[in-house]
Amino acid sequence: MSMSFEMYMHDMVQPMRDELTRLGIKELRTPEEVEQELENAKGTALIVVNSVCGCAAGQCRPGVAKALENDVQPDRLFTVFAGQDREATAKAREYFAPYPPSSPSIALMKDGELVHFIERHQIENRSAEEIAADLVGAFNEHCK
Repeated sequence: MSMSFEMYMHDMVQPMRDELTRLGIKELRTPEEVEQELENAKGTALIVVNSVCGCAAGQCRPGVAKALENDVQPDRLFTVFAGQDREATAKAREYFAPYPPSSPSIALMKDGELVHFIERHQIENRSAEEIAADLVGAFNEHCK
């Protein structure tokens, strides 16, 4: 019995999704969900653009998990999955201008404005601890 490609991709990707959702990060799977959560949002929101790449697994997701151990955190936590939930990811990226599309990446928004952004090139060349320290600094500055 052969497994369909979609089922294979789901089985492969689900643990990557779970790594963030088990931290209390809400997945936004449609453009409508992204718009509902980010449009006119008050307070702070972290948006993680997840990815299947090695730097998402080795640095991005572990860095986010470590940063969320900080006492000061964003009010809301979201994730979109690049390459999987394409339309939701494209919608989320509209809020990250002027930064070009990048996955993985991490955005911090305050009252609907982008206040901190970590691009892929700032993830793949740094450790999870360095990414966590970057995020904690942004949390402490913007999420009080």
